[in-house]
Amino acid sequence: MLQLHFTNDTLPDSVSTDFQNLNKFSEQQFVSLTEILYQFLLEPKESERFLRQLTEFAGENGMSAGPLRALMKSVLLLPHGALKRNLTAEQVKADLLSLVENPLPCFVQTGSGTDTNELTLPQFYNFLHEMERAKASMDCFS
Repeated sequence: MLQLHFTNDTLPDSVSTDFQNLNKFSEQQFVSLTEILYQFLLEPKESERFLRQLTEFAGENGMSAGPLRALMKSVLLLPHGALKRNLTAEQVKADLLSLVENPLPCFVQTGSGTDTNELTLPQFYNFLHEMERAKASMDCFS
């Protein structure tokens, strides 16, 4: 389970999938979508314009408007939660990286077999750092 700063709630898997789907957009599509999103964040009362722009974007890029709206709903959870909790830029960045990075399989040998977990890249680096610290502590005893 992801430990995120912007919410204490368990997010549905679809939210993480939506963030990972952002990687499927071309650079130009991503820039256009980001401009639409920023405009909405600056003028949140203009929701009808926002939905119209998403529908136009979907049509221009050969995609369905419904899944695009669902994706944007997931994306909007982050700034909404960040503002609500007064998060720092570093906390927002960490949450965004946790949501966007694809999970990596992690296999751990146990006495009864092998456990499999999935770690995002930031989680993997934290795990690696902790293992290096443990190794350094163990080296002190030898």
